[in-house]
Amino acid sequence: MTGETIALDTNQAIAILNNVGDSALWIARYDTVFVPVHVLGELRYGMLNSRDSGRNLQRLDEFTARIHVLPATAETTVCYAEVRLRLKKAGTPIPENDIWIAAICRQYELELATSDRHFDGVDGLRVIHRPPPS
Repeated sequence: MTGETIALDTNQAIAILNNVGDSALWIARYDTVFVPVHVLGELRYGMLNSRDSGRNLQRLDEFTARIHVLPATAETTVCYAEVRLRLKKAGTPIPENDIWIAAICRQYELELATSDRHFDGVDGLRVIHRPPPS
């Protein structure tokens, strides 16, 4: 292990949960995996809205036991407001939850693994692009 850390966007957490492509091999190189609380909310919603919600919620609980959930704090709101205002002024808005995800990653100075290119427009956010789950 290298002591590396990473934060996951929802699409990457889904890829890992569903063991898509090389996601299990890729994520194994990280000692610590973080998930912003908004990602966990999106995942839980998806599991509740699925056909086999009981089994999927159990999988989510098992996944959550292996990762660290990043909370939103008062400091997060400072990052959120800065990110949202910069995106608005640039005319490049992104989905609301993604602003929160970016703010949390900036706050904790974590790289974000995602397949969403719109995160590239967030100043100060380090992004690792991964293929979307299929």
